[in-house]
Amino acid sequence: MRALFMLGWGCLLTMLSVAAATAEEGTTDSRKYLLERVGDVAIVQLHVDGFEQLPLDQKILIYHLSQAAIAGRDIYIDQRYRYSLQLRDVLEEILTHSEGVDSKTLSAIEDYLKLFWVNNGPHSALTAQKNLLDCDSKALRQAVRRALANGATMPASGDELRALLDELDPVLFDPEFETHVTLKSPEDGRDILTASANNLYQGVTTEDLEGFTEKYPLNSQLVKNDDGTLEEKVYRAGFDNEIPPGMYAEPIAEIIQHLEAAIPYATPKMARALGVLIHYYRTGEAIDFREYNIAWVADKDSPIDTINGFIEVYMDARGQKGSWEAAVYFNDPIKMDMIKKFATHAQWFEDRMPYDPAFRKTEVKGISAKAIQVVMESGDAGPVTPIGINLPNDATVRQRYGSKSVSLSNVMESYEKSSTPSARAEFCFDEAEYKRAEKWKSAALALEVNMHEVIGHASGQVNDGVDPSLAIAEYYSALEEGRADLVALYFIGSEKLVELDLVDNEDDLRELQLAAYEAYTRNVMTQLRRVKTGVTLEEDHMRNRQMIVSWLAANTNAIRVVERDGKTYFRVADVDAWHDGVGKLLREVQRIKSEGDRAAAKRLMEDHAVNINVELRDEVLRRYANLDQPAYTGFVQPKLTAVRDAEGTITDVTVSYPYDLATQMLEWSGRKKPSPR
Repeated sequence: MRALFMLGWGCLLTMLSVAAATAEEGTTDSRKYLLERVGDVAIVQLHVDGFEQLPLDQKILIYHLSQAAIAGRDIYIDQRYRYSLQLRDVLEEILTHSEGVDSKTLSAIEDYLKLFWVNNGPHSALTAQKNLLDCDSKALRQAVRRALANGATMPASGDELRALLDELDPVLFDPEFETHVTLKSPEDGRDILTASANNLYQGVTTEDLEGFTEKYPLNSQLVKNDDGTLEEKVYRAGFDNEIPPGMYAEPIAEIIQHLEAAIPYATPKMARALGVLIHYYRTGEAIDFREYNIAWVADKDSPIDTINGFIEVYMDARGQKGSWEAAVYFNDPIKMDMIKKFATHAQWFEDRMPYDPAFRKTEVKGISAKAIQVVMESGDAGPVTPIGINLPNDATVRQRYGSKSVSLSNVMESYEKSSTPSARAEFCFDEAEYKRAEKWKSAALALEVNMHEVIGHASGQVNDGVDPSLAIAEYYSALEEGRADLVALYFIGSEKLVELDLVDNEDDLRELQLAAYEAYTRNVMTQLRRVKTGVTLEEDHMRNRQMIVSWLAANTNAIRVVERDGKTYFRVADVDAWHDGVGKLLREVQRIKSEGDRAAAKRLMEDHAVNINVELRDEVLRRYANLDQPAYTGFVQPKLTAVRDAEGTITDVTVSYPYDLATQMLEWSGRKKPSPR
């Protein structure tokens, strides 16, 4: 699980929407961060500190792991939408063979491609809604013909190309066609699987799954055959003559090749984990992925680490299929102190959770927590990136073997350094609230992200025989993200933070707690600007935040809605009521998870998390209309280059920065960005 869009400081910052109000004064960092704006998206360069000082063996290890991350990205692009790869090929070929293409059409294609690259497909990674190409079908076909005359290689030719373009027409131009990559709450009562445009299922409904047991729940595409039977098409490379290759066997074989190249430079525990991961990629078996998770969790000390595989289930409307992702990172010792303190004292927090003692862990095991410098993120991990991660997601592995949490230091820094000041003060009720937000934004953010991951996701236990992800199904991911947020919000005012030297004194603690609650409350408004159409929230992190604030407003005296000068403000009316309400809600959410109570989860989500107040959303959009504030951010990754001697041996690995999304994405696709027109 991850803190992806966890915190929103309405008047100052919203994580994953260019987080802070302004770069810190007096900084000596002259590096370029904010590269451009495309619609609601900020394009930001991700910088990494300390790579040049790493030993050569660690640089080489990171290089090979990063190559594995790049090798698998098309798997995720295809998982998101069945037309994505063909669509990308058509548009990238136009872009790279653009001489003579109408300038207005080409500009529309460039902008669309940037959104496509950031979101790994036509649909937004944030709202799940589809982006449209800002030209018409005739103009696109003219651009295709011009590109072909310039030597472009399209994914089809002749009649097949014309048929493909006909199929792509509604994808690109029809706002009513396959509108959401994931749609968990269709307005018209459609089945959640057929209403979702992702490529995890073909022709399958939730009714079809009754009585069907999946052998490959994470790493397969589920297809309904003509005879009505269900077939799991597993992602795997295959193994000799014993196990046949599966879907995306060639890219997975390339991932394996790079992982094998990494093993000689890894620590013994990491080498073992990579070996088990390779075996899993060959077999595709769920038991082998479980063994990999156990081996990965056991490696708590390696300074380099990677996440690679079919992991998070947010994109699946029923919360079962894993999206492919990869991340490569190394320890950030300068930022390590805070997160390690939470890991060290995790039992203290567990013993004081406000939920039933039967659901607490009597012995917190195996929690590893690190601040990291991330070097490469792909698939479901990038270009839209989390700010914190806690894995593995398997509840039984967590309880028996532990988990690993990371906070992405350089990602959070890049948000701050790339920020714009224009949204300042718009959603703060008064100057006092604004000043609190300004004073505590960085401290509260760091505390909440670390508590969310380390003592949030890693806390609690489930009853024997309960798999909450299966039992709670489509409501589980949002419920679990809400549970982790609730843990952080419950302890944000704890005197333990003063004892751990994370907050200076009790007066500061009280003010920080108020600022954090105000920010979280405001965010139920400010996040609405991302969902410009429709009446439901589909993204799980957005759902969990609305669920918490809506429940508090309905069940406590903690929140007051105020109207002034035609504007709505959500205010914290009582800090103690806010805190006590969080404790009560956390108690119920943990019970729901521990018991696998789907009916209660459904009631909670449908009452408080799913539906949008359209009138309020429209007001928020009007208030943001004149503000220079992007809705979310896509990151350009650092570029690693292997320096080799005459024999081909790597003698160094250098890091550089493309400072251009198109350059990086076209290079990853095997194409070259055209010269400036």
